[in-house]
Amino acid sequence: MWSSLNEWLWQDRFWLPANNSWADLEDRDGLVYPHPRDMLMALPLALVLLAVRFTFERFVGLPLSRWLGLRSQTRRLVKPIAALEKHFLMEGQRPTEPQMTLLATQCGLTLRQTQHWFRRRRNQDRPCLSKKFCEASWRFVFYLCSFIGGLLVLYHESWLWTPVMCWDNYPKQTLKLALYHWYLMELSFYISLLITLPFDIKRKACKLFNYTHWRRTCDTLFIIFSLVFFYTRLVLFPTEIIYTTYYESIANLEPFFSYYFFNTLLMLLQLLHVFWSCLILRMIYSFMKKGQMEKDVRSDVEESDSSDGEAAPEVPRLKNGAAHQPGAAPTDGPRIRAAGRVANGHTRAT
Repeated sequence: MWSSLNEWLWQDRFWLPANNSWADLEDRDGLVYPHPRDMLMALPLALVLLAVRFTFERFVGLPLSRWLGLRSQTRRLVKPIAALEKHFLMEGQRPTEPQMTLLATQCGLTLRQTQHWFRRRRNQDRPCLSKKFCEASWRFVFYLCSFIGGLLVLYHESWLWTPVMCWDNYPKQTLKLALYHWYLMELSFYISLLITLPFDIKRKACKLFNYTHWRRTCDTLFIIFSLVFFYTRLVLFPTEIIYTTYYESIANLEPFFSYYFFNTLLMLLQLLHVFWSCLILRMIYSFMKKGQMEKDVRSDVEESDSSDGEAAPEVPRLKNGAAHQPGAAPTDGPRIRAAGRVANGHTRAT
């Protein structure tokens, strides 16, 4: 069954232009060509990267976070309440007000106590700050190494500067060992991310300086990142990458399945680039308007004890604009001073 599936998946007509076959790409005369089976090496390498990641986060990321003064907020564990826990796991982490009232009645709690329980229960499931820092630092280190490695591998390739040269003698192009290893490492890394996807933090921007509260550095790097992102994703990617894959790749060939398949994926990626650019522009607009960076809309911020709409009662104000605090004695004005004397047991002389 596996051999039949493999044979069907790697049919010549799917991945190669017309009048070409995998047999044409068999190694011969000292020439080595790429083969689908070469990608299988990414599976064991992904497991190796998982081990490297665990070691890095444990022995580098965590000590680094402590050295930078990063401290996770202490959380109060909630008292186990079966009915509330069942609703939290099965029906939702944010009950509506009618649901909250019903749950409070069933458990013999006040509405405020029930709100506190759900808020603290949500905070329990949120990753601590040190875990966020360790995961972000691992990705930062890998991407930095990948970027440097990519420059070393690709810098001398002519098609890096002239993308149309990618299609010279396509698909009968020999495999370059350094290029193969670099792409294999990239593929292995993303496979390792798929393996840890259920356990990783949902957002993955590299927020190391944000976590350490280096606000000015964080804002400066964000502006630099935004400029680079806009140029590479909104200008360079569509005009160079998509253009060459969509037009120049079939200048001397007929379109085939792989042509449509990969170009569709690239178009979807470009739509994501536009969406992400809109989010970045909104954050920049907030920065220019308010003088500080708006929080990332994907951020998972820990809730405080005053959230869930439990605002403090509004303090009534006197006609002269002074605030009257509940339980606080007034301190000025003839009537107020007289009221104060009466309250102290003194009577006004007649």
